[in-house]
Amino acid sequence: MTTDVLQPGPDELRALVDLEHGAIDRRVYWDEAVYRLELERIFARCWLFVAHESQVAEPGDFLTTYMGEDGVIVARDGNGAINVFLNSCTHRGNRISLAEAGNRRRFTCNYHGWTFGLDGALVALPQEDVYRQTCPGFDPGGLGLHRARVASYKGLVFATFDEEAPGLEDYLGDYRWYLDVLLDNDEEGTEFLEGSIKSRMACNWKFPAENFAGDSYHAAWTHNSGAMAMLGMGVGKSNQENSYQINVNGHGWQFGLDMVGNAMVLGEQDIVDYLREREEKVAARLGKLRSRMVGSISSANLFPHMSFLPGQSTFRTWHPKGPKGIELHTWVLVNKSAPESLKSLYMKGVMRTFSPSGTLEMDDGDNWENSTQTNDGVVTRRQKLHYALGLDSSIQHPELKGAVHLRKYNDSNQRAFYRQWLKLMCDERAHASRS
Repeated sequence: MTTDVLQPGPDELRALVDLEHGAIDRRVYWDEAVYRLELERIFARCWLFVAHESQVAEPGDFLTTYMGEDGVIVARDGNGAINVFLNSCTHRGNRISLAEAGNRRRFTCNYHGWTFGLDGALVALPQEDVYRQTCPGFDPGGLGLHRARVASYKGLVFATFDEEAPGLEDYLGDYRWYLDVLLDNDEEGTEFLEGSIKSRMACNWKFPAENFAGDSYHAAWTHNSGAMAMLGMGVGKSNQENSYQINVNGHGWQFGLDMVGNAMVLGEQDIVDYLREREEKVAARLGKLRSRMVGSISSANLFPHMSFLPGQSTFRTWHPKGPKGIELHTWVLVNKSAPESLKSLYMKGVMRTFSPSGTLEMDDGDNWENSTQTNDGVVTRRQKLHYALGLDSSIQHPELKGAVHLRKYNDSNQRAFYRQWLKLMCDERAHASRS
């Protein structure tokens, strides 16, 4: 257990990430000082996914989640706007909502009864006259819950506490072109199926994030036995000459053009048939190339910690809980227009594969936990980790956007992840936020 609490400076941080040679210092996975700086310069500044609009569809609908280690409430108010604010009373700091989700007109703190509206404003408090008589300059308008900036992209709701952060569209950049494969392949849009899964893993948040950003290399080895158990056959050899990694602003997406590879892993033929039946319609909407990506063998991560498998429809966030822990939130995303029977099959397939009891999730979780724990060894921590696969893989492509690399077996997206990580970690500007 390290006791290092000194904030690492830019030179010290740059020494941890050698992008030219593809080497990463293990310190990024265990050091408390590095982790605390991540909370300040990444999670308190980046646009973070907080909800799907379908989760807060009606006025009064709310849910609780995290932005870094800060608890927040996501709520739709009576005007239809979605607000995000700290789940912490401005009086004594008590948690405002103990419920994970529901529908309310307002939020009342259990400690002293201070009451806040769906926009986070302080709207009532017991014996307010006492405050006005004995507290000079008392202004309830200045005691509302601390609010974040909020923006949405095709159903996904994001928030940031940084007033100086670029707009969401700039943050996403050309990654929106890829997100549309998932979010805009049908004119009626998407929704999260009801319910979510929450679980804990003893791993650093970056391991699952970078894995989803582009680690196709692990699948044939890590998941082979799971595939044998579920499908009666192992993981097939990937077509490297017809597969790609792309990255934009640290966001990564790796994929083939096999159309239904990931969807087949769910073990439901009706899902495969649904995707094949819709291919022509999707091609007319998004183009032939993207129509081949909808259910393909692929994985993606939107920096820093929102990951998904398009073909398998699992969608998750890795909430940091110290340098050696995460809380994983998982949902199933589907087209709104899909038949209800098919939505049930998607839920069943995700539970079978990527849930706390899922075959594939257990494969990954065990590896991430072991990687986190072993990297902290006194001698082990001195050794660099190898991230050099595909250093020469950059290509130009007539359709694909962003930085494009040939072959899914590649570390290009992980290097892009750490390039963005390093950029933000070295940004020493004073943190600005809004109330």
